[in-house]
Amino acid sequence: MAEDLLQVRDLKKYFPVMKGIIPRQVGAVKAVDGVTFDVKEGETLGLVGESGCGKSTTGRLLLRLLEPTAGQIIFNGKDITRLNAREMRPIRKQLQMVFQDPYASLNPRMTVEEILSEPMRVHGIGDRHSRVRKVMELLDVVGLASYHARRYPHEFSGGQRQRIGIARALAVNPKLIICDEPVSALDVSIQAQVINLLEDLQKEFGLTYIFIAHDLSVVKHISDRVAVMYLGRIVELGTDTQLYREPRHPYTRALLSAIPIPNPKHKKQRVILKGDVPSPLNPPSGCHFHNRCQQVMNICRTEIPHLQDLGNGHQVACHLYRETKTA
Repeated sequence: MAEDLLQVRDLKKYFPVMKGIIPRQVGAVKAVDGVTFDVKEGETLGLVGESGCGKSTTGRLLLRLLEPTAGQIIFNGKDITRLNAREMRPIRKQLQMVFQDPYASLNPRMTVEEILSEPMRVHGIGDRHSRVRKVMELLDVVGLASYHARRYPHEFSGGQRQRIGIARALAVNPKLIICDEPVSALDVSIQAQVINLLEDLQKEFGLTYIFIAHDLSVVKHISDRVAVMYLGRIVELGTDTQLYREPRHPYTRALLSAIPIPNPKHKKQRVILKGDVPSPLNPPSGCHFHNRCQQVMNICRTEIPHLQDLGNGHQVACHLYRETKTA
């Protein structure tokens, strides 16, 4: 059985809200509010939820692109939460990211060869000639031609740019790649190609992915396990089979009911959520979802539900299953 490559414990990120001529803190945006999960070596964990639920912030915290307010990030057995910039440098080589927007994530002033060579140069990998050879290998791996190395980002389509972004992440031989909505800006026909490429690369190089998305139908095709986030917290976590066949949390059921089925004869029961997503500046007490939940109880308004195991690693943070925990 594969070992845990990444362990995240009670991770939090609060952005202070300042006010006044002499700035003073009057509140905090609770973007990530106590997230806990593990990722095993070689697996893909999908991280899903509505826009603004804290998915991308979580991804940036794991790479230390943002500094966490509290919690632990243990990568490959080492707590990287409080490491300084010098101590983080060798670890950054093992942690890479594929960004959401292929048009904004590549430097328009650099050729593809320069873009792919830069990570290797920064981390002192090889000499100039070996880096050029590596660039050609990377282009071939992601399905681009060697002559593309001399071109600039504006000369490529969105799908090709995202392939360059994936090649850049692979340049330093990472162990974990965080894919931050890597297909959401692409045409549907191109999305499947990029997802298939990511799966092939995972098999070839033994990669581990955290795949961030808001589209559950996309996550289903690539993820081994899926974590559902709502307003900075994980509300359900399980294998793709558990989550899609037996969703337990009311929010997960609502998300799944919104996935269109390409069959006009199949009548699907939609779960319509009332109200809007509350502000992370002033989230509801207790369960953050209680003001939109159709099964709300009094305890939901006052007590925070914590993730509990329902069996076979299927976890849910919901007071409806308190009996399961105490049984």
